[in-house]
Amino acid sequence: MDLALQEFAKRLFPLCESYILINQFVEARSQFKTGLVNHAFAAALRALLLDYQAMVAQLEHQFRLGRLSIQGLWFYCQPMMGSMQALSVVVKKAAANNCVGSAVLNLLQSQAKAMAGDHVVRSLLEKMSQSASTAYLGILERWLYEGVIDDPYGEFFITENKSLQKESLTQDYDAKFWQQRYSLKDDLPSFLANAAETILITGKYLNVMRECGHSIQIPVAEKSKLTSVGSNHLYLECIKSAYDFASGELLNLVKNKYDLMGKLHSIKHYLLLDQGDFLVHFMDTAKEELMKKPDEISVEKLQSLLDLALRSTAAVVDPCHEDLLCCVERTTLLKRLNTLKDFEISQSAPDSNDLEEPLSITGLETFSLNYKVQWPLSLVISRKALTKYQLIFRFLFHCKHVDRNLSGAWQVHQGLRKLDMQGTTVSVSSLLCRNMLKFINSLLHYLTFEVLEPNWHVMLSRLQTAKSIDEVIQYHDFFLDKCLRECLLLSPALLKKVEWLKLICLQYAAATQRLITSSLDTADTNMLSDDSSSIEKYKNLKLRTPSQMLRLAPENVTVFESVLKFEREFSSELHSLGPILSSGSRAEPYLTHLTQWILGVGKDQSFSF
Repeated sequence: MDLALQEFAKRLFPLCESYILINQFVEARSQFKTGLVNHAFAAALRALLLDYQAMVAQLEHQFRLGRLSIQGLWFYCQPMMGSMQALSVVVKKAAANNCVGSAVLNLLQSQAKAMAGDHVVRSLLEKMSQSASTAYLGILERWLYEGVIDDPYGEFFITENKSLQKESLTQDYDAKFWQQRYSLKDDLPSFLANAAETILITGKYLNVMRECGHSIQIPVAEKSKLTSVGSNHLYLECIKSAYDFASGELLNLVKNKYDLMGKLHSIKHYLLLDQGDFLVHFMDTAKEELMKKPDEISVEKLQSLLDLALRSTAAVVDPCHEDLLCCVERTTLLKRLNTLKDFEISQSAPDSNDLEEPLSITGLETFSLNYKVQWPLSLVISRKALTKYQLIFRFLFHCKHVDRNLSGAWQVHQGLRKLDMQGTTVSVSSLLCRNMLKFINSLLHYLTFEVLEPNWHVMLSRLQTAKSIDEVIQYHDFFLDKCLRECLLLSPALLKKVEWLKLICLQYAAATQRLITSSLDTADTNMLSDDSSSIEKYKNLKLRTPSQMLRLAPENVTVFESVLKFEREFSSELHSLGPILSSGSRAEPYLTHLTQWILGVGKDQSFSF
């Protein structure tokens, strides 16, 4: 063959090779298993091959008419040459990497950018990319407007974990439903990379409303079809509009139809003791049951007593009061906190010197309240959030229990004072009781007015301006974490000190009647009790004669020493708490107010004998 003809033939052969490669790729990628994007890409390539075959037919016609030369053949094939070679490069890479879904789209777009100098080839590749993305945009459109993943071949960049059910939010402390039910894959389409998170959240919001049975009416302006992903970025505006609609619609649904704010206020009334009248009634009626060991307590009896307390107080007007449930834990508050590993514990508590053995605890240390929460409110008030509420409630409830016992001891002292009983023992015990009451009241004042109320109002103001349910969840979780930290529940060293002080107060309150009345006659002692009727009987007693006082002196000395022992122990623990609070307040400013209250109690704790 002539050398010139050989050169022309060599130039034409790559076109034939490209056609064969593309044709094979079209046949292979037209199978069902290759996915919708490959189907669309293969269809676009098939249309291009038809144009190529039409050109070949025209050349053959010219050849049969004797009007086609080798130079003419080369001239007519020149426009198709660049396009076919560029597409052959794409199909080679797609076949070698077994690209599917977004990988095909990313390959086409990267190749189009690489051919920026050849306007014809770049336009062709962009057209192929548009054709291939049509099926992908169909999946995206349904997710954005209905919250449904219609992805039979697993090509979409959002995956669904069907094993995670919404019921887990109310049952499992570590429930990952909201975070992992729908999640992003690693292979994102490059043109959606910046909007991927917005797309994910939009579909999640729509999915929540769909599962609530709420009919979703997309406004006509929002329902523009996602038909292209061109440089005008109109598709991004459609995504933003869909997100704004879904976010606002779900927020209104949760706030208005399901009354999120009303539910939060109701939980605050009961678990944060915002309205404590029902608790006073309940503690009076359930005292005997709560004194039992946790295993011996009848939760059904406690529930009936709680229902009675709710119906007998102002709580009866709360439409949510029937959602309140009783529960009894099996461990102390400190042990329960140690089991929750996800908390950021600021200090490490020693393992030894536990306050109580498991066998010694009663229902007063382990009683808690639970709350029934339905979907979709369980997104905000999940099992994890309720557990945090319960930790705060248990701490407050036990403080109230200590306060009630000390108040009973204080009433005993006041009753004795009415009898004009003069003596060192009663005076010292009265001062100690007053300081213990001041300590527990200062602690309760700090917890309620310095921690819970201010943080609650901050959360409410933030919830009013929240733009999405995720912001609501974030603000609510931040409120609970801040309250846990400022209520000392995340500071084991401080909490153990406070728990030990409360235990001393309880032991003293339990011993008060025995200590104070042991200096009285046996007959008189039998008359003394906590109720006012017994104290009234003392008003009729005659004052003792000096001989009687001398006769009781040795016993009074023993009582006096017992009271002083309580005083020394309480004073020592209180003074040791002061430096810990003072040093901690430098790093944790919220401890400043508590330090002032506690040190104020310590200043009054003075006895001069």
